[in-house]
Formats: sequence, C-alpha cells, structure tokens
Amino acid sequence: MDLFSFPPIAAILDAAYALLMGLASLLQPIAGGASAAVAVVILTLVVRTILIPTGIAQVKADQTRARLAPKLHALQRRHKNDRERLQRETMKLYADEKASPFAGCAPVLLQAPVVGIVYALFLHTVIAGHTNDLLAEELFGVPLGSSLIGSIGNGSLTLPAVAVFGVVILLIVAVAEVTRRLLRPDPTTLASTPGGQRTLRWVGLLQFGTAVAAVFVPLAAGLYLLVTVAWTLAQRVILRRKFPTEPSTGHV
Repeated sequence: MDLFSFPPIAAILDAAYALLMGLASLLQPIAGGASAAVAVVILTLVVRTILIPTGIAQVKADQTRARLAPKLHALQRRHKNDRERLQRETMKLYADEKASPFAGCAPVLLQAPVVGIVYALFLHTVIAGHTNDLLAEELFGVPLGSSLIGSIGNGSLTLPAVAVFGVVILLIVAVAEVTRRLLRPDPTTLASTPGGQRTLRWVGLLQFGTAVAAVFVPLAAGLYLLVTVAWTLAQRVILRRKFPTEPSTGHV
C-alpha cells in the first residue's frame, strides 16, 4: 500500500498541492509560464523557514559533539579493550555534560515528515485520486515532471532541457563545492580518530550527492534541491558564526 494513499496523509498532501497550485495561479500574471516553477521555489523557502528551529538544533548538536570530541577520544583510547566500561563512561560523560548522544538525530526526524510531503508533490503523478497537474507545468519549455535521466532514456531530451537541467545541476555542484570548502570538518580533530582522513574524504564527496540525485528526480524536485542546498549553506554559515563549534581542550 502506498503510504501517501492513506487518507490522513493523502489529505495533507492534497492540501499542500492545492496551496502550491493556488500560489502558481496568483503568480501567473507576474511569472507567466514559469509561475509553477516560481511557486516551487517560494514553497521551498517557506518550508526552510519553518524548519529553521531544526537547523538551530542541529548546529547546537554539532557544537556539543565538537566540544566533547576530545574527551570521547580519550575514553576510547583508555577503554579500547573494555567495551562495557567504555559504554558506561561514555554515557556518564554525556550525563555530566547534560547532553545526549542522540541530539543530532531529533532535528532530522522532526523535519522528515515535512520534507516527505514536499517531495511527494514532485514525484507522484496522482494525488488524492486526481492528476498532479504540477508535473505538466513547464520551465522554459521543460515539463516540471520530467527528469534528465528519463528524458535521455526515452529519447525526448531537447536542447532547452539540456540547458535547464544543466544550469540546475551545475548550480547545485557550485553550492556543494562552496559548502565543502567552508564547512568541512576540522582535519586536526578528525586526524585523532580512527579512519579520520577517510571520513574527511567521504564528507567532501557526499556534498555532491545532491547533484547526482538531481539527475534522476523530476525538474520540480531539482529546483527544490537547488534552493534547499543554497538555503542550507547560508543558514549553516550564519548559525556557525553564532554557535561556533570550538572543541574542548580538556582531558578526562
């Protein structure tokens, strides 16, 4: 059974669809044929604004992890041959610091339902029993429901589609590179952990995962991804200045 056909979820999805298409209609006199694409961008900005508290919680969790990292590493070295003792001492450390090892998970779990509903708007051809007309709308002649890989596969790829998808994907790559350079983990801290340098390389590569996803998802979802990564970069830069992740130099 499709989760989004479950009546309560289908009703929420249909309400979000009505809101998005209503916004597109309001924008029609201003944006013309691109009104639906502009509505997707505006909806994304609204969603990211609503999720600002989860972003703050995530940065605070990062701050806590950075502060406790040296102490955790010391515990791991001291009790590397006694896993039960290591677990007890680790939980005691978190209790003493009034922190939780799961603090970083809560923001992700809280925003998952909202993001899931938004993605469903771009991926489902039928919503609450009716056609998803959003996917038939266009941006510079390219349907919002088409994907780059799908267009290549069915032989419908056109020059405008190459240009539109190319711009979206290249912008996502550019944001990913800026994110990688500005927000990569501290190499000095990672160097003291097992596999730290390998972790650093993987973190750098994962920044470009969104660009890969944009090749496969519909154009509407690609626009959502572009706005999301740009917003996330700006938000993280601002929040990291307000909540700097300076690791503690204390010892256990």
